[in-house]
Amino acid sequence: MKAIGFYQNLPVQQADALQEIELPIPTASGHDLLVEVKAVSVNPVDTKLRLGSAPPSGQAKVLGWDAAGVVSAVGELVTLFKPGDEVWYAGSITRPGSNAEYQLVDERIVGRKPANLSYGQAAALPLTALTAWELLFDRLQVSKLDCQVTAWELLHDRLPPNSEDHKASILVVGAAGGVGSILIQLLKQLTDLTIIATASRPESRDWLLQRGAHHVLDHSAAGKEQDMPAQLQRLGLPAVDYVIGLNKTEQHFAAMIEMLKPQGKLALIDDPELIDVRLLKKKSLSLHWELMFTRSLFGTADMIRQHEILNAVATMVEQGQIQSTVQQHLGRINAENLRRAHALIEQAQSIGKIVLEGF
Repeated sequence: MKAIGFYQNLPVQQADALQEIELPIPTASGHDLLVEVKAVSVNPVDTKLRLGSAPPSGQAKVLGWDAAGVVSAVGELVTLFKPGDEVWYAGSITRPGSNAEYQLVDERIVGRKPANLSYGQAAALPLTALTAWELLFDRLQVSKLDCQVTAWELLHDRLPPNSEDHKASILVVGAAGGVGSILIQLLKQLTDLTIIATASRPESRDWLLQRGAHHVLDHSAAGKEQDMPAQLQRLGLPAVDYVIGLNKTEQHFAAMIEMLKPQGKLALIDDPELIDVRLLKKKSLSLHWELMFTRSLFGTADMIRQHEILNAVATMVEQGQIQSTVQQHLGRINAENLRRAHALIEQAQSIGKIVLEGF
């Protein structure tokens, strides 16, 4: 089968940073599905591992942690899917990725592809949707609206609304990327929080307002007179209940703490340089970290929750509550186009998601 991988950590400008290789088609066993990959998207984790995770000498590493495709074969323990099913998933960081014609993935972290999306549109969502959902509802435990029950009933954990949270506010720093784009939509559809996002460009601001943000701050004003805390004050919101940092946390850490109410909650997904968590103590703030791969990495007892979340999000997509976050379609899945995608991600200026479709 065709695949795109690398043998050594190289800058994306070099042709061998990602190259086309031939690999045997793997065999499904146990809980694994063998999926014929139809489309993929590219995430920051792809670029981080291309630069920082060297494969064993002489072996190629295949990246890719977002895919949509068709089940080709199933292992003997599979009960959730059958050959021919259309699926979407983000996979496991410990296994070969989706930049290949066929991929093995555990059925418990796979969901059904939304029927109303193309493969390319669907491939943009799994990793970011899982990250955003887990961050909001598993880590921060944000309450949900009583009237929005369809997706939640699919997860068997419907909770009563919390009147205090209905008056609460949340700030999402660096919200125009892939995770932020779905996070804002989930907040809009499933909570009654006042949603404040941050961006640095007019096009990013417009993108976030279109997705449901009530207000957008300019995070490029860090350290200036009109920094984020000052902009928040101008909105009549001296502090917020929740802050989510999606990138460059070390640059915004002090401002995040300043903008949080006492006993508020701070959540992160990035890998910041050293931050002084002792600064959280004065306000009794709690810190929550989200890594979408934790459940598959450790084989947790609740790993199947990712299957349930992806199915819930698929229902929301089909009902028109969630839109695909595709912003750029770079063509077919090959080494040249993947290098282009990695370069765009490394520039940290992308809006939404980058997808590739077909081999």
